Amino acid sequence: MPDPASQAATQLKNIESSTGMTVDDFFAAVATVGLEKHGKIVAFLKSDHGLTHGNANLIAHVVSERMAGGPPTDEALIDAQYVKGKAALRPIYERLAELALECGADVTKVAQKTGVSFRRSKQFALIQAPSTKRVLLSLNLDATPPGGRVEPTTGMCTHKANITHIDQIDDDVAAWINAAYMRAK
Repeated sequence: MPDPASQAATQLKNIESSTGMTVDDFFAAVATVGLEKHGKIVAFLKSDHGLTHGNANLIAHVVSERMAGGPPTDEALIDAQYVKGKAALRPIYERLAELALECGADVTKVAQKTGVSFRRSKQFALIQAPSTKRVLLSLNLDATPPGGRVEPTTGMCTHKANITHIDQIDDDVAAWINAAYMRAK
């Protein structure tokens, strides 16, 4: 399964092929009309250039990143997830990330705006801080582990566990992460 960066690169090539416009052309068009807010850029690209919402959204992100001097670093994205009331959750994230990265040399970490994905050939774990009270560890597992701490879910992962304190990260949590890693061959 391709990572988000390669998916975006493919989508950008497809946009260029279908419109005849490069990212530079879209950047110039947006700069010419003086738009800065994401929603306004998306609306402009849809109305004036006939892009679908998904394509306009991607171009708007790329244009906004360029206006800001480039895409944010992984560390900046992670820092932004654990500010203010969520700052106390950062040690939980750090320990979970450490466990995921220890699974093997082939693990890659992909930081995004709302979470950090850990991948092998495909995603096996996702760490998010959806509130100031918990970190959500989502995993792709074959079965629900016993004990009631992990529950099935839908979406990109098969299971989830809420972690509210670093002391909850025990051998069981390490085993779940490792099992998800092994499944992602």
